[in-house]
Amino acid sequence: MAATVPSSAAPAGMPVEPSDAVVMAASRGDPERFSEIFDRYFAEIHRYVASRLGDAAADDVAAETFLTAFTLRHKYDTGRPQARAWLYGIATNLLRRHRRSETRAYRAVGRAADETDHADRVAEMVSAQGMRPRLAAALAGLGAGDRDVLLLVAYGDLGYEEVAQALGIRVGTVGSRLNRARRKLRKALEGDAE
Repeated sequence: MAATVPSSAAPAGMPVEPSDAVVMAASRGDPERFSEIFDRYFAEIHRYVASRLGDAAADDVAAETFLTAFTLRHKYDTGRPQARAWLYGIATNLLRRHRRSETRAYRAVGRAADETDHADRVAEMVSAQGMRPRLAAALAGLGAGDRDVLLLVAYGDLGYEEVAQALGIRVGTVGSRLNRARRKLRKALEGDAE
C-alpha cells in the first residue's frame, strides 16, 4: 500500500491524501467516506478521552464522538482543512456529561493520599507516582473551563488556535484560562510540598 501524505507536505510523485474538508464534503453524499476521518483521528481522540476518564469509559465516549461527528458532518465548515479541533470540541462537550464523575474521581484519588499513613506519604513524596493524588485533587479544584483548556493542551496536544476552535472561544481566552489553570495548579502543588 502506498503511503499518502497531506497535500501541503507532499513531495513530487507521492500520492496525496485529501484534506479533512474534502473528505467531510464527500461523506455528505457518500457516507462511507467518513471512515477516513475515523481512521485518521480515532486513536488520538481515544487517548485524550482515556486520559480524562480512564480506559473503561474511553471506548464509549470516543465512539460517541465519532457518531456525533458523523451525524453532524453536514454542518462541518469545509473552510477548515483539518477536522482535528472540531473532533476535540465534540469530545470535550461529551466529556462535560461525564464531568461529575471525572471530578469525583480526581477528588477520590486526592483523598486516597490523605488516607495513607505518614511513612507511605514520605515514600510517595520522592516518587513521581506520589504526585498523582495531589495533581488529581488540584485538577478537581479547577473550574470546568480552565480544566478543559489545560487538558486539551496537556493531553490533546492542541495549540491555542485549535483549543479555541474546539471550545468555541477566543484565542486570548485560551491563553488566560491556561495561565490561570497553571497558576492554580502550581500553587496547589507547592502548598502540598510545604
